[in-house]
Amino acid sequence: MAVLVLNTDNTALHTVSLQHAVGMLLRKVAVVESAHPDLLFGPFPQPEVLRLVRYVKTTFLYSRTPGWTKRGVLKRDAHTCGYCGERAATVDHIMPISRGGNNTWTNTVAACHVCNARKANRTPVEAGMPLRLKAYAPTRSQLMVA
Repeated sequence: MAVLVLNTDNTALHTVSLQHAVGMLLRKVAVVESAHPDLLFGPFPQPEVLRLVRYVKTTFLYSRTPGWTKRGVLKRDAHTCGYCGERAATVDHIMPISRGGNNTWTNTVAACHVCNARKANRTPVEAGMPLRLKAYAPTRSQLMVA
């Protein structure tokens, strides 16, 4: 279960695990903003949203593109295969790594296992599998919402 962490000005910062959230409460760096009714995690109500006690300056976070991760690509593409539109569980490299491609936002799309295996070590054009979406570098806020 993920718990949303808000800055003191109520801007969303990130999500943390329930265990991390309880640790934040124990260290008194955050307070419960919203909790599940009637559910407890130790002495605390089970939180859905925490708010930090002190303001954290975040301009450095939003001034650059977030780092590439498989999980981020799947979130960006809403777990939808870039080739067939079915549920995606993996990531495909548009230009295969073995042919000079790399792990970047603009070279990867979410893909189902069937399409990923079918495309194999080819480009989408060579495989006759046009992309249904354009790969792009998302912002941190886009990844938080997705």
